[in-house]
Amino acid sequence: MVYVKWGFWAVFWIIVAAFFHYTLPQTDIARITDTYEKRIDFGENSIFWSAPDSGNATETVNRDVFFIQSKRPNDRVMVYRNEDTGWGWPPYFKFDTSNLQAEAADLKSTADDPQWVAVKHYGWRNEFLSIYPNAVGVKAVAGPDVRIIPWLNIIILVLFAALCWAVWVRWRRFRAARIDPMLEDVSEGFEDMGDSIAEKRGRVARWIDSWRSKR
Repeated sequence: MVYVKWGFWAVFWIIVAAFFHYTLPQTDIARITDTYEKRIDFGENSIFWSAPDSGNATETVNRDVFFIQSKRPNDRVMVYRNEDTGWGWPPYFKFDTSNLQAEAADLKSTADDPQWVAVKHYGWRNEFLSIYPNAVGVKAVAGPDVRIIPWLNIIILVLFAALCWAVWVRWRRFRAARIDPMLEDVSEGFEDMGDSIAEKRGRVARWIDSWRSKR
């Protein structure tokens, strides 16, 4: 039972961590190498793509999606999709996909004359599932060694930790005040019942022994 309990909580916190890692914004320092548009046929991985852009038809099995190609200071290639989030989840309320694509195209550079940018995005890149992080903003930075502190992520995670702590404390208090006394009463009731049954068995055994001794 203990292993089931710890297994459940391990799976629960892994899901919570994956949710935050996918949803919260992350910032990559990179050099934009190209921007392009590609028609995408949505299949089993459609949950990792945004809904159709605001103003477009919703009943579509394929549509054109903007992409931003980049290269990081460690020469690792990263490709971002550029889609509106609209009013859906995650709540970035992004409606400026075309403007962002124009900004990204204006910031393209070469290895000989690099222009480093900070690409803010959410989501994951997975070649096997053909999923891409969604870029929500780009801005020029001084160089590849710029450090950007994720203040929003820190605030959200601190608030979430505070909420979890408050729920845990109140649960402990509720358990100590209501559940534990009830369990103790039930346990004492079972113990009293066991003692009563044992006493009755003892009486019956003594009665049987008395009849045996008379023979």
